[in-house]
Amino acid sequence: MELKQADKDPSFSVDTTTTTGLDLAENQPEQEASETALLSSHQDPEKEPITAGEQEPTAAEGGEQNGVVKLKIPEEDTPEPEHFTGLNKEELLRVAGTPGWVRARWSLLVLFWLAWLGMLAGAVLLILKAPPCKELPPQNWWNDGPLFHIRNIQDFSPTANIKGVEQQLESLSQMKVQGLVLAPVHQAPADDPMALSFEEVSAEVGSLDQMRSLLTTAHKRGLFVVLDLSPNYAGSSGSWFSNSSVSSVAERLKSALVFWLTLGVDGVKLDSVDSVWSMVPSQWSDIRAIVQNWTDSRPHKRLLLGSSSLSSPAEVSSLLGDSGVDLLLSPVLGPRTDATERAQSILLLSSAHSPSQLLWSLQPEESAMEQDCNTMDLMLLLSLPGTALINQGQFQRIQDLEQNQTQEMPRPQPSCPLFLSSLSALRRKERSLLFGDLSLLYNSSSVLVFLRSWDQNQRFMVLFNYSPDQSFSLSQLEGPPGARGSVVLSSNISAMSPDTQLELREGQLGPELSVMLRLEQS
Repeated sequence: MELKQADKDPSFSVDTTTTTGLDLAENQPEQEASETALLSSHQDPEKEPITAGEQEPTAAEGGEQNGVVKLKIPEEDTPEPEHFTGLNKEELLRVAGTPGWVRARWSLLVLFWLAWLGMLAGAVLLILKAPPCKELPPQNWWNDGPLFHIRNIQDFSPTANIKGVEQQLESLSQMKVQGLVLAPVHQAPADDPMALSFEEVSAEVGSLDQMRSLLTTAHKRGLFVVLDLSPNYAGSSGSWFSNSSVSSVAERLKSALVFWLTLGVDGVKLDSVDSVWSMVPSQWSDIRAIVQNWTDSRPHKRLLLGSSSLSSPAEVSSLLGDSGVDLLLSPVLGPRTDATERAQSILLLSSAHSPSQLLWSLQPEESAMEQDCNTMDLMLLLSLPGTALINQGQFQRIQDLEQNQTQEMPRPQPSCPLFLSSLSALRRKERSLLFGDLSLLYNSSSVLVFLRSWDQNQRFMVLFNYSPDQSFSLSQLEGPPGARGSVVLSSNISAMSPDTQLELREGQLGPELSVMLRLEQS
């Protein structure tokens, strides 16, 4: 029986010492020997008999007796650990229906809606209490940047014709000029209305094909072209010849307007609009309608630019309103005016008209020589509300400076093309400079200080000191103590460089210097 069990289970062992001590030792010696040999063949190596040189550990030494198997039987009374399995569906429904949980759910629901309504009420209150944003004024393309006035094509163009003007378009585009006002190109012998031909390009300045090419290239570069169609531009008897010829010339002009607008010009300039408007009002109304109501594949509005020799701010303001022109060029900021007169003209025109109607220029007198680029003039023109008209003479001197800048000593005045480009880019980006309000802060015969601001946008202070030898103390300005500003642009970078921090009640503005400050938000 024991042998069969040993055959089935290799781990089964028999205490051979105990077995051989029974009756089998006396009655069956031979069977004992065979069984002992069979059992020895099935024993574990650890249970093999001790050989010579080895000693069997005794029970007292902690060893196990050879042939004895120890089994650990778990106690039946030891409880197994219980695992929490959660509540079942019935238990959850029973607990959820208790009065305490019902009250807790209703309390949380009421608190949620009260908090939501509170946030909604707070948002509505903030909207109602916040100051409303000002409505943006209407703008036209000529309000987005300066216009460049080419008064004489032969002087401006390196080839003395329209083709040379086209070659200069890249430079004008880099200076962020919005468009150009081109000198007359039509055939108009001096003081001879009978030989006037609006639709024929004078051979002295080019050809009609050159004009088409100029318009195509300008439009590709994003530049607008305004053409001067003043009838008697080369004569001395008046822009419209004589009083008796105004009506016939105006009638011929109407068909010429259709011709040039169809060709692609973006506006028309006419001199002495005060005369033609008052003498032939019905024909002037037709001229206005043709230009200002023109529509074609290009959706933008066409510009009617008038010109007058009137210099009184009141007269200029009246003519601007009565004639109906989009912009009016006048010597209201002439070179003979001082800072006080300029401030009065600026305030009168700015208060009577929207920025989209104002045009500022510092045109030299007809007999004056072309002047060097003046960065103070550029800053004044582009920091006023309205459109700036840059004179051709300044650009001629700019070309000379750019060609010789590697040979000349460093100039304290910044490069005019770069200065104009920086001003134009800043103006397009800042609403306060583009169409913001103007507030006069200080004015004397040599000093002009004003503030440009729009709603909650960045504010700018522009300061001009025209004195040749006297500095201006900023302590004379009214403002809160400790107010500060950083220099954005300066007409003389050696006297005051950009990014300079300036205390508005403690600083000094040097002679013949203009700066534009970005004021810190209060």
